[in-house]
This record gives sequence, structure tokens and C-alpha cells, in this order.
Amino acid sequence: MRIDDRIDLDGTSSPVGFHRFTSDISIDFQCNRWLQWIGLSAIDEIADLARRVGANGGYEAWVSGFLGLADRAAAAGRALPAAYFARGAEFFMATDDPRAAPTRRRFVSALQKAYDARPETVPFSSGSMPAYDLAPAHPRGLPLVVFGGFDSYIEEFFPLFAAFVARGRRVIAFDGPGQGGALEDHGLTLTPEWERPVSAVLDHFKIDPAVAVGISLGGALVIRAAALEPRIIGAVAFDVCDSEFDAATRMVGRGAPMLRALMTLRARPFVNGLAALARRQRPLVDRALPQGMRITGTRGAYEFLRTAWRVRTARYSPRVAADVLLLAGADDHYIPTAMLARQAATLTAARSVTTRVFTRGRSSLESLPDRQHRTRRTGHRRLGQPGRRP
Repeated sequence: MRIDDRIDLDGTSSPVGFHRFTSDISIDFQCNRWLQWIGLSAIDEIADLARRVGANGGYEAWVSGFLGLADRAAAAGRALPAAYFARGAEFFMATDDPRAAPTRRRFVSALQKAYDARPETVPFSSGSMPAYDLAPAHPRGLPLVVFGGFDSYIEEFFPLFAAFVARGRRVIAFDGPGQGGALEDHGLTLTPEWERPVSAVLDHFKIDPAVAVGISLGGALVIRAAALEPRIIGAVAFDVCDSEFDAATRMVGRGAPMLRALMTLRARPFVNGLAALARRQRPLVDRALPQGMRITGTRGAYEFLRTAWRVRTARYSPRVAADVLLLAGADDHYIPTAMLARQAATLTAARSVTTRVFTRGRSSLESLPDRQHRTRRTGHRRLGQPGRRP
């Protein structure tokens, strides 16, 4: 894997940071999502786009704007910025937009070319999952098995993976059901039983043991996988998410408690009606709900939320015997910070639990030594053999 554009992990470069481009935190989050991979050079371009779109610009204005940035960057020979600007445009497209598929292919092929990476296909269920085996010349430590979440493509994280490879770590990165190529090219929709795709990947690459890393919604999926797949002896929730349902209903705002109550009562017509109202009032919901139905293969808000209800970790967390690292953002507008303590508290059999909270100015690191001592006494498996630290 080429590492010419690897993300800085040694602290020698100026941090990109988080930048406010608009008054909409959800749009700012997406703009910063692409900015972090491109680097400081894109700040002025995105800021100028935000000024042109203005306060009343809809998602289509962002689509056109990002496509324009992608074309200009490509014409200037800036392959990586062009790819991420195209991804930014594709993110804001409707699920039935005919431009979405070719724009996605533009992004994926550009990242594959930039990092000289091609996926293997891992058979699963009725289709296949694309998986990249990114191996350093002299590997050390346990392999990292990495997957994304609600709307990510695994190629999006290539700069981060290249940094891991540069430090000697083998990375197996894949799109599972409901994600990226597994959904787009093979029609696999999301399954809450995430230990199944993880097991298929471990079998395919003959890996034992491994550290599993779940990104975004993957922070929920990784906990269940670690609970039910014994080859996972280290798990990273990047970041924590103990309930997809709670994260999804949070987007509804003040109507979230009513929506939760209606779901408990299985009041399908009322749930669908409330969701329709939220879509009219909140552009984020109008974008996220159709995407949620698409990745889960469901046909309405109620059915989607029933699937999201099943993606929760409380039932499986006590069965996790691995070392666990939980990450969280203090100002995360998708994931409430209460999820961090909630998730940590239910990992009662984990060999160790470490939490890390990222704030505006710094991150705080907290280990839970009492739990680490208690789980070690019960004889749970250590994180690798001597000389094979994760």
C-alpha cells in the first residue's frame, strides 16, 4: 500500500481541527469529514463553497458545489482532494439520484489507484463482501480487522490505514452487509448479527487472533462481534454507540421520546406519520431515513427503526472477554455522551476497559483498573502472546 499521503500520526504537522463553515452542525460535520482526509489546503475551498451556498441552500446546492470542487481539483492534478470532494457530493445525493452510483465509483476507483489497493471478495450469504488485505513488509502486533458503519465506504479511511501499515500493522478492512461495495455491488443489506461477517473475513484470511475496530455505527457492531467471535481478543469502538435506535431517534429532536413510546407500542401508522413530519421539518432526517431504509432493505420508517432497535449492545456486552477501547467525542451531535458510561458499565467480563473522550482542546484517557484486575482473576484470555502486543 502506498503511503505518500498518509495521515500524520507523529504530531509534527499542524492539526486540521474542526471548522465551522455553516450554522448547520450536521453539514459542518460532513464538511469536516472530508477536510480531515484532504488536509489544510481544502479549508478555503470549502469555506468559499459554504458562502456561495448560503444559509438557505439545500442539499442539491452542496451536491453541485462539491462536484465543481472535484472537477477543478482533478483538472489541477489533485487526485486525492478530487476524490473526497466527489464523495462529499455523493453523500448529499438522494438515494434514487442517478448520479450517485457513478460518483461513488469515481471516488472508490480514485482511492484504489492512489493507494494501489484492490479488494478480495469474501463470500457471504447471497453475495460477497469486498475486503482489503493491507500488509506491511515487516508486520508486528496483531492484525487489525476494520469496518465502518451507517453510510461509510471502507475506502474512505485509506489514509488512516496507510498510517497503520507504515507503523507495521497489517490491516484487513472490509465493507460488511449494508455498507459500501457489499451493499452497492452485491446487494447485501445490514444484519445486526455482525459476528457472522466478521467470522467470514477471519476465515477467509485465516486470522487468529485479531483486534477488531468498528468505526461510527461499527462501534456498536464491534461489541456484538467481540462477544460472539472468540478470535477477537481486542475490540475498539471508534466511537462508542451502544444503541443505533437511540442514535437514530436523537435526530428527530424533541419528538424523540414520543417516537420511542410509539415504537414500544408497535404503533406502525403513528411512527410512520411522525417520521414523515420529521422529514419535512429536518433536512438531516430527510436524508438519513431513506438511507437507513436502503441499507437495511426495509420499506418504511417503522421497519427501519425495528431493525435499528436490534443493533444494541446491552444484551451482548457482558459476554465480551476481550480488551476493549471505547472512544467518544464530548461534543458529538450524533452520539450522546451518556452512551460511553453506559457501554463501559455493561462490559463486566472484559479483560480490560479503557475509555477516551475527545474534547475541544484535548483528550482524556481513563483506564478502569478495578475491572481489569477482576477480569484478569477470572482467567480471561490475554491480548496476544508475549511480543505480540495489539
